[in-house]
Amino acid sequence: MHQDFSVTAWLFVAQLATLVLLLGLTYRPLGDYMAATFTSRKDLKVERGFYRLIGVDSRVEQSWPVYLRSVLAFSVIGILLVYLLQRAQAILPYSLGLPAVPEGLSFNTAISFVTNTNWQSYSPEATVGYTVQIAGLAVQNFLSAAVGIAVAIALVRGFAAHRSGTIGNMWVDVTRAVMRILLPLSVVFAVILIVGGVVQNFNGFEHVTSLTGGTVTVPGGPAASQEVIKLLGNNGGGFFNANSAHPFENPTAWTNLVEIFLMLLIPFALPRTFGTMVGDNRQGYAILGAMASIFVVSLVALTLFELQGGGAATHAAGGAMEGKEQRFGILGSTLFGTTSTLTSTGAVNSMHDSYTPLGGMMTMLNMMTGEVAPGGIGAGLYGILVIAIIAVFLAGLMVGRTPEYLGKKIGSREIKLASLYILMTPTLVLAGTGLSFAIPAIRNDIEKVSILNPGQHGFSEVLYAFTSAANNNGSAFAGLTANTPWLNAALGAAMFLGRFVPIVFVLALAGSLSGQDKIPATAGTLPTHRPQFAALVVGTIVIVAALTYFPVLALGPLAEGLH
Repeated sequence: MHQDFSVTAWLFVAQLATLVLLLGLTYRPLGDYMAATFTSRKDLKVERGFYRLIGVDSRVEQSWPVYLRSVLAFSVIGILLVYLLQRAQAILPYSLGLPAVPEGLSFNTAISFVTNTNWQSYSPEATVGYTVQIAGLAVQNFLSAAVGIAVAIALVRGFAAHRSGTIGNMWVDVTRAVMRILLPLSVVFAVILIVGGVVQNFNGFEHVTSLTGGTVTVPGGPAASQEVIKLLGNNGGGFFNANSAHPFENPTAWTNLVEIFLMLLIPFALPRTFGTMVGDNRQGYAILGAMASIFVVSLVALTLFELQGGGAATHAAGGAMEGKEQRFGILGSTLFGTTSTLTSTGAVNSMHDSYTPLGGMMTMLNMMTGEVAPGGIGAGLYGILVIAIIAVFLAGLMVGRTPEYLGKKIGSREIKLASLYILMTPTLVLAGTGLSFAIPAIRNDIEKVSILNPGQHGFSEVLYAFTSAANNNGSAFAGLTANTPWLNAALGAAMFLGRFVPIVFVLALAGSLSGQDKIPATAGTLPTHRPQFAALVVGTIVIVAALTYFPVLALGPLAEGLH
């Protein structure tokens, strides 16, 4: 047993060290490249043509209300287009003979992909054809990720600005995020995934004879091109129902590590972008340190819970292997699960519903902390910067000084906006879960139709669903049947509000900061580039999450795990 544990520990360290090495090699060049992308005054030729087409002057910067209206208009149009594509599927080319997607499911799916959630209440290969996959869902994988990056950059500009009152141009930021960052990286890594065995074809459904002599229907499709952007853009929607557990999406242990790397690549490089743009890379290292600390602690905890398992059967198997692929094992599954739930990706290579109760709780906690370690693409950076503002304010209260962060005073307006930001998501999670059980008609539908497992685990399935939707993650406890009128509508509303209401507060905060002049640091200024500040940020994240969610966790996974 001691020898087995030693081998497992070495494999765990080797896997994590490889990932850290890859991220370390890309942190500085990619972070600096993104900073240069969003500070350059030069447009590419193809970008200039696009700006003329949509009537945008790339040299004109926007105030925060104009930037916000652009984000909302762009996103609402995206929702309408994805909805219409699904409803018109039967008459589209490459529909594979599939009918139109029902209204409620089309509504939920359109919001899901435009909000970077990619929650799927359906089996993809049996519901949507290639045209909807490519022209609707894959396009939004690029655009929703670009919007997240753009909002994060707008907030960083707020810190870097000197009484400008503007935070950039949304149309320019989104265009550059797609053309200069997401698209080039997607092309490179799509080729790598194809080499690794991820399918990329237009073969439709093929009928083959199995080893037992039966007929099996095998789906194909342009999976690799969608797989790479679903991960790189922290989207998560699978081309196949089994998502990244499917061998056509994630064939081997090394493609599994590549896919984990893709989820972390941009979110972990954005702190460098932040530090470069504000003129102090030490600030980026402090934010990176806070993100990495939470990531490692969460990964270790989840891995230990799954290795420990529960009962003779799991111990004989070397851990809780139910719902996990043998080719990934527990270590490859927990690393993927930790990454996907901490980055708002929502992709899965194992079934979180089959995790041990405390292991499943860790995946929920990863989302409940606000997905800031490193968080969703763009959303993780602006989320942890909001937490940093709260941390600076708390430190200022303790020492009796006016709080400042990066030369900007943190006053009542900034604190109100930051507080509203951190309250929005828990309100959606707790209200959605509560209403699902408080209203008799809805509770009857939840218990008889949606929940596969009664009792505490069934409660956890519903809690996980609203946690995932409101945090724009998209993963699920798959025992929950979510394609019902209530859950389609309620989860759709949670995804929409969980995405765009916090963006309102972030952009308002960016506008407030950009209108201030920078004040010089004094002897009383709190140093925000040291490990102590990173620890303060981590403490603030943990305290906020614990105070908010502990009671509801005690009703679900904690009660089940301690039973």
